Amino acid sequence: MEKNQKIILMIGGLITLGLLFIDVFFALIALVFVLVLLMSIHIMGETGNYPLITAELSEDAREILVTNTGTARAQKIHVALVPLDIEFDLASLDPDEKSGFGLASMVSEAKAVVTYENADGQEFMRSYPLTALGAGHDPTEPMFPLFEHR
Repeated sequence: MEKNQKIILMIGGLITLGLLFIDVFFALIALVFVLVLLMSIHIMGETGNYPLITAELSEDAREILVTNTGTARAQKIHVALVPLDIEFDLASLDPDEKSGFGLASMVSEAKAVVTYENADGQEFMRSYPLTALGAGHDPTEPMFPLFEHR
């Protein structure tokens, strides 16, 4: 447990004990607030160093756009376009950085399989369907992968 979490837990515990003498319900409400705050800090800590690479087709379907939508630098990025038998590598992408890879002709439909590493060397792999006529990015997809959402 980090120092900040210990401080919040101590202060929250003291406030909860103080409210216990006033009313039990106020103490329970304060306890719920402290627990929610600690859970939020824990989740923020886990997602603070998380690269997330996405791949999509450009509007004219002649370029693959690779974007790091995560919160950390992604390294050793490898993109394979299935079934086009096209592969390319990127050295690294910082958060919110984009890179493009031009194609010889328009692509109507394919799948991009992306593998990459974070700064600690942990490997990630994601695949994205690419279609020239489809909507592309799913707006209902969570920002961070929850429950193995793919």
